[in-house]
Amino acid sequence: MHIEWIFGIVGVALGIIIGIIAGILIRKRVAEKQIGSAENQAKKLLEDAIKAAETKRKETLLEAKEEILAAKNDFETEVKERRSELTRQEMRLSSKEENLDKKSDAMEKKEEALAKKIKENEELGEKIKNIREEQFKLLEKISGYSVEEARALLIRNLEDEVKYEQAQKLIELEEEFKEEADEKAKNIISLAIAKCAAEHVAEATISVVNLPNDEMKGRIIGREGRNVRSIENLTGVELIIDDTPEAITISGFDPVRREIARIAIEKLISDGRIHPTRIEETVEKAKKEVETSIKQAGDKAVFEVGVHGLNIELVKLLGRLKYRTSYGQNVLNHSIEVAELAGVMAAELGADVTLAKRAGLLHDIGKALTAEVEGSHVQIGVDIAKKYKESKEVIHAIEAHHGDVEPQTIIAVLVQAADAISAARPGARRENLENYIKRLEKLEEIAKSFEGVEKTFAIQAGREIRIMVKPEQINDEKMALVARDIVKKIESELEYPGQIKVNLIRESRFVDYAK
Repeated sequence: MHIEWIFGIVGVALGIIIGIIAGILIRKRVAEKQIGSAENQAKKLLEDAIKAAETKRKETLLEAKEEILAAKNDFETEVKERRSELTRQEMRLSSKEENLDKKSDAMEKKEEALAKKIKENEELGEKIKNIREEQFKLLEKISGYSVEEARALLIRNLEDEVKYEQAQKLIELEEEFKEEADEKAKNIISLAIAKCAAEHVAEATISVVNLPNDEMKGRIIGREGRNVRSIENLTGVELIIDDTPEAITISGFDPVRREIARIAIEKLISDGRIHPTRIEETVEKAKKEVETSIKQAGDKAVFEVGVHGLNIELVKLLGRLKYRTSYGQNVLNHSIEVAELAGVMAAELGADVTLAKRAGLLHDIGKALTAEVEGSHVQIGVDIAKKYKESKEVIHAIEAHHGDVEPQTIIAVLVQAADAISAARPGARRENLENYIKRLEKLEEIAKSFEGVEKTFAIQAGREIRIMVKPEQINDEKMALVARDIVKKIESELEYPGQIKVNLIRESRFVDYAK
């Protein structure tokens, strides 16, 4: 049993092995068939690819040949066109050369003709020169004058004619300009004055403090005058205590100091305690009050005029002008009025109104420090304006408002005019009688210094001078020239408010008697 079983297993194993071998052989044959088929397909694909590549190569060669042929045709066409253009240019150049040759020939002929004419002209000029010399000799012989003498005589006659024509023309122009300028200026100034009408009262250089009774004078004087001395030392003023009933006079060149003294004395009278210690305290309080008042006055002036952006120190200096007078005229009120007048006139002329007001308001700023700084108020004002970075126009207007320099801008001219208008208002200023008389005498002396002037009369409070001239020395043509010279000398040598009218009068009289 076991042997059969073993044989059976061996037989099964052999059958399996044979089956596996048979399967392997079968698969091998199938694989060989597939490989053969794949090789055939590959050969076919390769042949197709070769055929396609050959076809593509032929097509590419054909296209390249066509492009080369087209480029060749284009190149040949372009070459033909350029050759044609070159041929045309050569023809044009040839034509131009022919024209230039013709022109050159023509120029040569013209040069020859011109040289011939020049030679003829030179010969003619020589003949004219000879004829002219002969005529001069003949003229000298007939007239009895040499060439130099005749030339001098001619120049003298020409000078006289020119002077006459100049005087006539000057008279005509002045009349024309005066008519137009006077009318326009009067309209502008009258409008400015009407818009800025102000009431002026000349201020005094002293202050008066009213007392409740005369006994208060003794208390103010104090024991052995100690209270008076204390007040004078602290304020820098002089107290005049005389027989004037119930009043004390404060005298001093500085209005600020006078105001401090006035306020301090009024406070002491109101308080009743008058002794050196109390006086010192009261004067300090009065100083603070005046400083506050100065600042408020400056702010008010700036606001009233409408000028903005001023340095705070300039505003304080403007406030100090409240306590400064010039010929009795309050300088702050004067500055405000000048600013308003300059602004109105600038508006009429189309100038910068704001700049005109600013320059007008600051034109007398130097007067705030004339008691502390040496120099004229004009120079002090210029230095102050430069210090606080004011514009060149404002600085120039300050410098030119009294004629220290010639005004170069319309703003400077307007400020100068506004200053004269404000100062010339009736009642605006008070002038010392002696100085007034000296000014009138000086005015007449200036007019008399000119040759041909017979008499002079200063009238209208120095606003006009009438000059009688000698008719045999000054004719009608010279009148305008003499008047202008007198005006220039008055402007350069005399200081005066407003303007002065120079009126020349020439009168000829002939007397005879019937017998």
